[in-house]
Formats: sequence, C-alpha cells, structure tokens
Amino acid sequence: MEYSRISKIREEERKYHDACYENYKLFEEGSWLSKPVKTVMDALSYFDAYEYVAVLDLGSGVGRNSIPIAEALKHKGGKVVCVDLLPSALTKLLAYSEQFGVRGQIETHLSDIGEYEIAPDTFDYIVAVSSLEHVDSEQSFERVLDQIVMGTKINGVNCLIVNSNLQEIDTLTGEELTPLIELNLTTEHLHEMLNKQYVGWDIVFTTLKKLTFNIERNGKQILLKTDCLTYVVRKNTLSES
Repeated sequence: MEYSRISKIREEERKYHDACYENYKLFEEGSWLSKPVKTVMDALSYFDAYEYVAVLDLGSGVGRNSIPIAEALKHKGGKVVCVDLLPSALTKLLAYSEQFGVRGQIETHLSDIGEYEIAPDTFDYIVAVSSLEHVDSEQSFERVLDQIVMGTKINGVNCLIVNSNLQEIDTLTGEELTPLIELNLTTEHLHEMLNKQYVGWDIVFTTLKKLTFNIERNGKQILLKTDCLTYVVRKNTLSES
C-alpha cells in the first residue's frame, strides 16, 4: 500500500533527523547543520536594495538556512516563513531564533510541504533545500511547484535543491536497497519538470553534482548516492506564470 510505504519512510526520516538534531547543534562542525548552503545565501544579493523581503523556506528543519537569512534581513524589514513536517525541528528552530536574536523575523508552520498553501504573489524569495523529494507523489510535486511559481512576486527568486536518482547500498553486504525516499525521480525527468514549470523565467544558476554520503539507519551502515540538482531562477515581467 502506498500510504504504508510513505508512513514507513517518514518514520525513518523522523528518527534520522531527530537523532541529528539531538547530537549536533546548529552551526556546529561535524554534520550538514554546520553552515548554510552557499547558493541560498548568495541569491540574497538580489534583494540588497529592498526595504522588506518576504522569504519562504520549505522544509526549514532547525534553521540551517532560515536563521542566517533572518540575520541578513535584520538591518531591514523582512520575515522568513518556515515550514516543516517535524514538530521537533520547529521547536528547535524557535529556540535557535531566540539564541541568534532573530525571533522577530521567524514565523513557523507545522505542515507537510505538499499540503501547505502558498498565497499567490506573496514571497520575494522561496527556498526548498532537499525537501521537494519528500512530497508523497509526482502529482504533489507538480502542485507544490505550481504554488511556488504562483506565490513568487515579479523579480522574485526561487532556489531549489532537489535530489534525484537516489541509490542506497548496504556497505557491509554490498546489497542495493530500496531507497527510503518518497519521490525518487530520474534526473532527466526532474530537469524536464523544472524546465517546463519555469518557462519564461531567467535561469540564474544551475548545477548538477553527484554526491555520496555514509549514514546509519537501524544499526546498518548505508552508502547513499544521489544526483543533487541546484536550480536558481528569477521571475521576470514576461514570465508566463
């Protein structure tokens, strides 16, 4: 059953992320929480002249990107709306926002990003880092992209980082496992979907990197392989969306 598959995957993801959030502090060396994504922060330069910047971080976690974005907006007006499925992540995000003095710039929403409603023409900057592949179906993926596109203001920027072609290998036995990911698109199909969705937008930056990670799941050492696509686009006045 599809529902039970998604439920199992999300329970494993919850255990993995909860363990990471407990064992590593935000911006502490030793994990992927140690620093924000450079591309995400670089794209903020498009809003240097803005007096107010509305940001949406889909799949924010504990604030790896949203806390530094909020810090960058402190000298001007701005808000970072943070959406995540895990209550534990948002609890820690709020605590970190207090710690880093940006509580006033952070707004949290507990939601599956596949079900979160994005109001049209609302955000200057929408960020989704390793989160869109966690929606429950290709149809949900398309719906979220539709909402992201419609929710972006003219001259706004979208920064999407999506994993595709995922493989999981048991490092002890060499056995290839079924990847515990909700949506495992081929890289070619992912490219096609994004290019179709963003017709008329300016492509600011895109790159594809093959990445490997060693993770532990239920006492097993797993080698995770993925194609990581970064896709940064800007909505211009001629965009068909």
